[in-house]
Amino acid sequence: MAEIAARFGTPTYVYCAATLRDHVGKLKAAFAPLSPRLCFAVKCCSNLGVLKVLSQAGCGMDVVSGGELYRALLVGVSPADIVYAGVGKTVPEIRMALGERAGMEVGRGVGREVERGIMRLPEGPISCFNIESEQELAAIAEQARLMGVRANAAVRVNPGVRAGGHEYITTAHDESKFGLPVVQAEALVKRFADDKHVRVRGLHMHIGSSITQPELYVTAVERMVAMIDRLAEAGVVIDSLDLGGGFAADYKTGDAPAPQRFAEAIVPLLAAKVAAGLKITIEPGRMVAANAGILLSRVLYTKQTGTRKFLIVDAGMHTLLRPALYEAFHFIWPASVSPQHEAKVRTEHPDLPGLEACDVVGPVCETGDFLAQQRLLPPVAPGELLAIFAAGAYGMSMASRYNSHPLPAEVLVDGETVEMVRRREVLGDLVEHELGGL
Repeated sequence: MAEIAARFGTPTYVYCAATLRDHVGKLKAAFAPLSPRLCFAVKCCSNLGVLKVLSQAGCGMDVVSGGELYRALLVGVSPADIVYAGVGKTVPEIRMALGERAGMEVGRGVGREVERGIMRLPEGPISCFNIESEQELAAIAEQARLMGVRANAAVRVNPGVRAGGHEYITTAHDESKFGLPVVQAEALVKRFADDKHVRVRGLHMHIGSSITQPELYVTAVERMVAMIDRLAEAGVVIDSLDLGGGFAADYKTGDAPAPQRFAEAIVPLLAAKVAAGLKITIEPGRMVAANAGILLSRVLYTKQTGTRKFLIVDAGMHTLLRPALYEAFHFIWPASVSPQHEAKVRTEHPDLPGLEACDVVGPVCETGDFLAQQRLLPPVAPGELLAIFAAGAYGMSMASRYNSHPLPAEVLVDGETVEMVRRREVLGDLVEHELGGL
């Protein structure tokens, strides 16, 4: 890590390709009896280098915007392996997902290569839209009619399960902006069962994120299976079920069950349906990416004010928003320590000698700009390097230029290869789209 920081500077996100592949392999092995399609949740880590590794490992992509769809297509993911969720799909995004590639605003850089024909975006419509509302479904049907194609869709159902590590990431209840309650979703499926322009033969659920209790999936899946049975009695055959994602990752050591634990709870509920032809999709994100990435940050200054000691670092809420937004825990530790301070587990209170409570804060002019508060750490001095763990999910993808800080670099380590997969921004990047105002 010291070599990477010296070469690429800080703050820098560093991803491990081997860990990404390992996590995909464990998920595939755990759920093998269901033969699921794994579609990585692009929103949690959208770097093209990371997406390429995951695509080559056999993942499709779960996207929630036209920009994420563009990224998936750029790394060569087949549209047949892309599912599209999100509550606010626009008409241009819908048409793009239905196969319209001409006239895309590809911009510069790799976009120019696409325009010149050096690169070709895969052709054809995506596998499935995950439908969030009746009006959205009608809009997709209308665009499919105008384009002379037939769309595939799955209605997102809220099975009435509250799950997730924070209120903001609990999604499958009736007060959520996502999806539809069971009764409403069931009626929508029946209404569009014979539509000429959109084929509604799937159901989708996503009950939350950072879920550590497999039994919550049991309740949700049982309700989805019951809904499939009721629709069958009404003459509507459901041939696909998307289970979403939400499996937790270890932010603290031992926090998250292994994929096998989730599979042991879910597989028995669906084995008979799969044997009868039901196709399963799973949309993992955090479990795959979180512990495949760390954030490197340099200590700028230390400050003691009364009873509080601050470590002021060059990363902050603009680099890693999760602590400020979700009160999320990320283990932070110096990249180089003496033997007595080698941490064996990730916890808020390591049982090691000579630690001191510190607030790790960034340079942003906000009181909420912290990465950790009252965290026990070994003594550190200005210039020392800190590693912020489990930063591969919802780290760089949520970064901003707040206070006009350029975005950090991203680095991918694959065996002996260390590659910069996103250059660090410079000051000119901040104003590039504003120069017409001068």
